[in-house]
Amino acid sequence: MPQADLVFTRGPVLTLDPARSRATSLAVTGERITAVGHDEVRELIGPGTEVVDLTGKLLLPGFQDAHVHAVGGGSELAECDLTESVDVAAYLERIREYAEAHPEREWITGGGWSMESFEGGLPTRRLLDSVVPDRPVLLSNRDHHGAWANTRALELAGLTAATPDPADGRIEREADGTPSGMLQEGATGLVSRLVPASTAEGRLAGLLRAQRLLHSLGITGWQDALLGSFNGMNDPSDAYLTAAKDGSLTARVTGALWWDRERGAEQIPELVARREELASGRFRAGSVKIMQDGIAENFTAAMTTPYLDGCGCATGNSGLSFVDPEALRGHVAALDALDFQVHFHALGDRAVREALDAVEAAVAANGRRGNRHHLAHLQVVHPDDVARFAALGAIANIQPLWAAHEPQMDELTIPFLGAERAAWQYPFGSLLRSGATLAAGSDWPVSSPDPLEGIHVAVNRRDPASPDEKVFYPEERIDLLSALTAYTAGSAHVNGHDDAGSLLPGHLADLVVLDRDVLAAPPEEIAEARVERTYVGGRLVHGD
Repeated sequence: MPQADLVFTRGPVLTLDPARSRATSLAVTGERITAVGHDEVRELIGPGTEVVDLTGKLLLPGFQDAHVHAVGGGSELAECDLTESVDVAAYLERIREYAEAHPEREWITGGGWSMESFEGGLPTRRLLDSVVPDRPVLLSNRDHHGAWANTRALELAGLTAATPDPADGRIEREADGTPSGMLQEGATGLVSRLVPASTAEGRLAGLLRAQRLLHSLGITGWQDALLGSFNGMNDPSDAYLTAAKDGSLTARVTGALWWDRERGAEQIPELVARREELASGRFRAGSVKIMQDGIAENFTAAMTTPYLDGCGCATGNSGLSFVDPEALRGHVAALDALDFQVHFHALGDRAVREALDAVEAAVAANGRRGNRHHLAHLQVVHPDDVARFAALGAIANIQPLWAAHEPQMDELTIPFLGAERAAWQYPFGSLLRSGATLAAGSDWPVSSPDPLEGIHVAVNRRDPASPDEKVFYPEERIDLLSALTAYTAGSAHVNGHDDAGSLLPGHLADLVVLDRDVLAAPPEEIAEARVERTYVGGRLVHGD
């Protein structure tokens, strides 16, 4: 009997195979799993076999992230990083320190600040002026749907009280109309267009920095949710292609090509050409990202009914649909006919409905082609649309970490949605019960890329940092096995990796070893687990 290269023994092994969900041993030869079972697998151990004892640990399929911005996140780690605090004074000190440490930088860029830190979610230019008055500063908030600029940056961009809001965004203003320093959605681009572009070397370094972090969290593959240039973000495609060709890309990556919402169907031939160009090694770009709306906190998420004001009365604002819904149906049908997957940003209930309508139009025009269209974020889903996911084969791409009570939710979102609509938020349980396929992602650097933190919130509907907070709509909790499946088999399915996401003979040996069996521990302790080892194709990419 031929010997294996790698054997894991003394399980537990979570296979996510419905026919045999648990095993105690697993063997790998080359890039693939060659046996799953119990003591009989030990017969494959030979003189050259590496043996990993799993006593007290858990082996499961490698996690995959179905919606992440890896190159951007990795690049931001080298910029002014504000993610570790929600305190304004701490932000300002960090910005001052960063500017002093980098006198050569023409612009101070970075981000990660939280809207909850400022009254109404709106920081001002004068705060930034107090620490960096002489150089332009532009800092994205943690969800990257807005940015904080100082006076120098606004002056360089020529923004004044007379500057109109762009169609896809808003310039927050002082009483006399002067830009206040907060730019929402597309208004960010009015300033970010002036920021010096990153270099190819910098983008590659950002990718490799991100890959190390993601592997350390057990992530073996992902879908990058934006290949293209938008609001000052630099296209990361060249970094992926370079790393795929030189072998430094160890993860399996699907790229979502950016749909330019200022254009229409005339861009489709360009997307076809890019799909052909961006295919090498472990990288391909067969998805198209359509951003249909914004976010609830700045009232740009597209809703079926208007937002409320601070007094609880209906306003005249129901958010923005960035792509005309009728045109969207035609675009998605055309992309589907060319076997593109469509990756929707759909956060408000109107945007979710418009995206589902577009998938329905594609099915009517082309039949079911199995292109695995998916809707990401799904903050507010109208109850009438929950069952449509399973009926249309549309995948629910969830970001579980957001489904918890925290100041941005409790102060900047729920009061402006109202009680009934707030209860429609992140309906993971309802989607699962309706038969929808769940995939999961982080949207990093918007929020933590750690799958175990996301799984913890999906199961508990509480932030692991706030264990005493009340449960966020407890009826929408899902069980641990379903959450693990979303982060493994579900996301592997979305990313087109049919031979990953479950531990079966013949499947890719994309594996993660946790320091404990989370299925045997209380659900309140899920986030305490740590990744000890990560393998991609049988190769150790993180760990001993």
